[in-house]
Amino acid sequence: MMTITYPVKNGIYVNMTNRCPCACTFCLRHNSDRIFGSDSLWLEREPTVKEVCDSLDTWNLTQYSEVVFCGYGEPTERLNDLLKVAAYIKSKGDIKIRINTNGLADLIWKERTAPKLKGLIDTVSISLNATNREDYFKIVRPKFGIESYDAMLRFTKECSKYVPNVVMTVVDVVTSKEEQELCRKICEQVGATLRIRPFEG
Repeated sequence: MMTITYPVKNGIYVNMTNRCPCACTFCLRHNSDRIFGSDSLWLEREPTVKEVCDSLDTWNLTQYSEVVFCGYGEPTERLNDLLKVAAYIKSKGDIKIRINTNGLADLIWKERTAPKLKGLIDTVSISLNATNREDYFKIVRPKFGIESYDAMLRFTKECSKYVPNVVMTVVDVVTSKEEQELCRKICEQVGATLRIRPFEG
């Protein structure tokens, strides 16, 4: 039985893919196949949109603060399917939706993707992880190369036009206090707020 949806704190998380264009040095997938007491998040295959919607229907979503697209992969690898699921969730009522992403959707799809989020996504949380493209490349190890950092920042800035709440995150154990302050300034420049998150390994 695949884990397609699972609860974390006060949210329901959606696990649609295990594909990811990055190999972050701090990625949870290096150490475990599950988080927060979930069953294994490695998928036997990618679930269909109907299977994802059916899985969501097993939860009373109105009892949770949000639905979060964040599994053991980069959710925007399946952006079009993700948006179909988001539209289904919105048809159920005023349920908040968040995407946790590496911000490389434009490189994955070779087009501007932020406009597609308008009206469907309430929060986009983007992994910043570094203050410059060289350090980012060493930490995140994206398959798209050194240009990934700039593409991620462009995507973030674009999201601020279409999504009500745009957040950028850094992991506490891989950034110094000085770097975190620089990250805060970067966030201000692209219209995002910074969240320093604990390493959960």
